[in-house]
Order: sequence, then structure tokens, then C-alpha cells
Amino acid sequence: MRGQVRGCPSPIRTVCPWPYCRKRCSYCNFNKYVVPTVDEVAVRACLVQEARTLLRLSQVQSVTSVFFGGGTPSLASPRTIAAVLEAVAGAAHLPVGAEVTLEANPSSISPARLAGFREAGINRSAILLPLQSLDDAELRLLGREHTAAEARGAVEAARRLFPGRTSIDLLFGLPGQSQDAWARGLAAALGLCDDHISLYQLTLERGTALAAQVWGGTLPAPPQDLLADMYQTARAMLVAAGFRHYEVSNFARKGALSTHNLSYWRAEQYIGVGPGAHGRFVPRGEGGCSREARVQTLEPDAWMREVRSQGHGTRRRVVLSPLEQLEELLALGLRTDEGVTHERWGHFSPQLSLQAVFGEPGEAQDLQQQGWLLLDSG
Repeated sequence: MRGQVRGCPSPIRTVCPWPYCRKRCSYCNFNKYVVPTVDEVAVRACLVQEARTLLRLSQVQSVTSVFFGGGTPSLASPRTIAAVLEAVAGAAHLPVGAEVTLEANPSSISPARLAGFREAGINRSAILLPLQSLDDAELRLLGREHTAAEARGAVEAARRLFPGRTSIDLLFGLPGQSQDAWARGLAAALGLCDDHISLYQLTLERGTALAAQVWGGTLPAPPQDLLADMYQTARAMLVAAGFRHYEVSNFARKGALSTHNLSYWRAEQYIGVGPGAHGRFVPRGEGGCSREARVQTLEPDAWMREVRSQGHGTRRRVVLSPLEQLEELLALGLRTDEGVTHERWGHFSPQLSLQAVFGEPGEAQDLQQQGWLLLDSG
């Protein structure tokens, strides 16, 4: 595994989190902040400055997609979204058809606000709506601000503005949730959703209110077999409804795959802009020749001070070894139904082929004989 790893070539994508929320959901341990007021002008200026700096460091010529995540990015103004997109387009080519996605909370959007985001450059029904559930009792358990009716209204408004390009997230495995209740909720979501849906099993995260309730015995922990049954039920229902199960948690029909998320699983380069953002890219502007894993400073005020002083708020950067890059390529690619192609592997390992690594007698070959792995000409 010695030698220079070329890594996946340009173009690149951009990820931009907005770390502020109105309240903290009971299950969430993301890098988010609930504050009385936000100096949006100051945050906007720093997002623009960091985007320009990091894109200049990457020396890429084109940006394939932009993703505004959370926190709750729909609390930012369309003006901020437009400013970041203008900065990206000014630092690198942003094609007209590039996928530009904004996560949105149903309680922080209206048809007029959605229209403002579309005017700012959001184009993928670009509104990912983290509904988590369409049941009011489950929403209260999760600490969500919105009701099921508000969630339905938000999806319908997004579909009118972004037809065929609206995705919803659904969470399963809630304490006390039954298989039947999950199937009914999913059926209701199928009657509402567009052509993309993401399913996530609830993870109890240390430090969250929901985890404390479960671990303290106030709420029941769902059995592992029930969780597996919920997942298989969802998969069967979605595939029967014409969805392609193209990644462990993601389903799409009519070709509505998320190109931004696919680029993660294909181990392409991406730049993280904003507090707590993660990135994977080669900093050629600094003379770098190997891919780095970068993490931006978590706390917004500290991050802004760093951006103002040095152009970016990168707190941690680690040069990934050739083996680490190949491990990431495998771990990500095997989440998808397309797997890891010989061509993609060759970008990272030009001297040692997939066949050479996995075709010899050993554990990988044993797994192929058992039907768990497939190694063929594709």
C-alpha cells in the first residue's frame, strides 16, 4: 500500500452547516446552538470568506453540488444562502444544473420563504424536510416544534416549488413504537412524499434527553429484532412503490438520486464551510499532494474569530494515509447498490487493483464464496 495515492480528481462539492436552532430536539447531539439572537450579517461574511479561502486552497475548477445542512439552515435568510452561492460561483465554476440543497424544518418555512430560497439558488426541491414522523405523539416525544399537519403542509409547498426534487427524512425505532405504527406512518409518508426518502434508525446519543429517559428506564428501548423488522418492512414497501434502494438509508424513484450524497459514498472531494463542518480534499494551494480530513471549529463565535484572522476556521486537519483512503473508499462504497467500481478504486490505488487485493485466497474470497461479496468485471 505504499506510494502516492492520487485520490479522486476534481471537481468538488461544498457543505455549509447553519449551526443555530430554535430548540434542541430530544434525540439530537449535532453541533447546534440555541441563542437569543444571531448576528447574521457577521456569520454571512465569515461563511463567504471561508468558502473563498478553502476553494482557493483546493484549486478546483468546478463545484458539482452545494448542501446547506444544520442546525436549522432554513432559519438563515435567503440573502445569506445567495451570498454563499455567489462566493462559491466566484471562486470556482458552479454549473447551472448543479444540485443545491437546503435542509428545512417545517416550523421555520412558509411558501413565501421557500420561494425566497428558490430565488436565492436552491434548486433541489432542494428542501430536505426532516419530518422524522407524521404522528403528533411521536413528534412530541422527539421534541419537534411542528405538528404532523404542519409537516404535511411544508412538504406540499416544497413539492409545488421543486416538483420531483423534494426529499423527506423519516426516523424509526422510537421508544414504544410498534411495527404496525411504523408501517402506517410509512404508508402515510408514501402518500405525501415526492421521489426521494431517507430512513434513519434512531440512535440514542449520550448527552441527549431521549437517551437519558431510555437508559434511566422511563422509556422502553426497542428490541434489536424489531428494529430489523422495521427496516425490512420499509424496504419492501418502498421497493414495491417503485423506489430504488440505492444506499443503506436512501431510496429514490424516477432517477431522483441525491448526487451530493452519492459523491460522499463515491469518496469524492468535499469542502466543509462553517462551524463544525467536515471536509475531505487535497490542499493543492498550500502545496499539498495528499487528501486531508478537516474539521472546522465547532463554536460559532470562536470559528468567526479564526476566519477573520486567517481566512478559515479549520481546527483539525489530518493527512490520510493511502490505507486510510482505501478503507474509507470501501466503507462508503459498500453502502451503495453500485458498490466500488474498478475505475474508482484505480483513482486511489493505481498500482494495486481490486482483483489483486480481494481476488486472492483469504477472508475476502471466503466472503465471496458465501455470497456476501461480489467481485466481477464491474
